[in-house]
Amino acid sequence: MTAIATLIGDVVRSRAAADRRALHARLEEVIALVNARTDPLQPLRVTVGDEFQGAWARRGEAVHAALLLRLSLLPEVETRYGLGHGEVTALSDDGLVQDGPGWWQAREAITRAKGDEESAGSRGRVVRTRWVEDSPVGLALDAALRHRDLLVADLDERSQRLLRGLLDGTTQRELAEVEEISPTAVSRRVHRDALDQLVALDAELGALP
Repeated sequence: MTAIATLIGDVVRSRAAADRRALHARLEEVIALVNARTDPLQPLRVTVGDEFQGAWARRGEAVHAALLLRLSLLPEVETRYGLGHGEVTALSDDGLVQDGPGWWQAREAITRAKGDEESAGSRGRVVRTRWVEDSPVGLALDAALRHRDLLVADLDERSQRLLRGLLDGTTQRELAEVEEISPTAVSRRVHRDALDQLVALDAELGALP
């Protein structure tokens, strides 16, 4: 058995989608993008319906992948995530069928995320990402991810695009040209919406073993 960082995600209110075929195609497109930009031990794949899962060697890689997934699907598609860290055993020769505490913790985490949504109600800011791991690191990481989600919840569509660009390494001046606004306007948004803090948090969390 090997301890790895696991991720289970799904689409929020997917049954209400007007075109489920288009939703699935978009999900597959973004999953391929994130698989190419990260280094998963088990590449992300759609498992059942609108649920998807993947695994990485390090916690930081899984946390970064969850943010890339969510931002790449927003604003059209909202998603939720459960992450964990623990031992995983392959049950099939190809390694695609797995079991063990790592997956159990990710499943518990996404269940908590669903509970957070119900508690927030229709008008509250919603936490979409939870981490479960029986360790002080797990508790701290879960708190950081909840804080990150509350910041992301306040972003409008333009700030979501700017954050995606900043995470890609695009400069503020380049983003201003794409958005057809002034560099000053971009800078104001970066500070007002704490985009610089979100980028720094992503880098710090991404370094976790």
